[in-house]
Parts: sequence; structure tokens; C-alpha cells
Amino acid sequence: MEATTKVRGAEAAAGDRVGAVSPADEVWDILRMLFGQQRRRFLIAALELELHPAQAGALLNLDHALRMHELATVLACDNSNVTGIVDRLEARGLVAREASLNDRRVKLVALTPDGRRVRERLLDRVGHPPGGLHRLSAAEQRQLRDLLRRALGDDPTL
Repeated sequence: MEATTKVRGAEAAAGDRVGAVSPADEVWDILRMLFGQQRRRFLIAALELELHPAQAGALLNLDHALRMHELATVLACDNSNVTGIVDRLEARGLVAREASLNDRRVKLVALTPDGRRVRERLLDRVGHPPGGLHRLSAAEQRQLRDLLRRALGDDPTL
């Protein structure tokens, strides 16, 4: 993919040539490479902890108790799929279902003490920025953060 980025960079430098790629395309190529590297790191960590990637994703998103449908939304999966994920985590003693105080029909998913420990181990492996970001100065890191927030529409100055 690095070759693709270099080729696209040359095309973008050419400017008005047909098929020239925009800087946004180059940024997306770079982000996809970065995400791909981090996905590999995540999958390895999940395997080491004997978790299916969906289970690991659920643990990472359970910093506080969530309703089952909220967890499904965060994981971008169907409610029926999140039930299976939670069933398996519950069988391992990593999460517990609790009735909501406001509506007993609503089930919350919360980490157990063992679940918190496994989540911490997972975060130790994948919760830190990749090394390449440390090559940027603090000012560059803030600039990148601000630009990415702006791209997401999260810029408070807009």
C-alpha cells in the first residue's frame, strides 16, 4: 500500500492530469494503513486473551454499564448478535446482566471484577497510540487531533 500512496502522491503533484488523486484520497490511504496495522495488533491481543474479536470489542466499550441495545449500536451489530457475545462473556464470568433501576425490562451489561482485569490487560496491549504518533511533536499531535476532530464534525470552533 506504501507504493500506492507514493504513486498517488506523484499523481497529485502532477495536478491536472486525468486520474489525479486528491490529498483527501492520500490521507484516507494513510489512515487505512494505520488502521490495518492497529487491527492486526487488536486481533493478536484478542487471541492472546482467548477472546473472539467481537468479545474483545465489547469489553473495550464497557467502561461503564450499557444497555444491551446500546452495546449493539456501539459494536455496529444486531441486537440478537450482541446477545450471543454477552452470553459467551457471561459464561466466562467477565460480564453480568443487571436489570435497569428505571425499567426492569431493560438489561444492562456490566463488567465483573474478572472482566475489568481482562479489559485492563486488553487495554495494556491496544489502548496506547502507535509508535509513529510519538515521532510527531506535541504541537503536531495537537494539530492532527484538531484536524481529525474537524473532519468528524467535532470541532468546537465550528
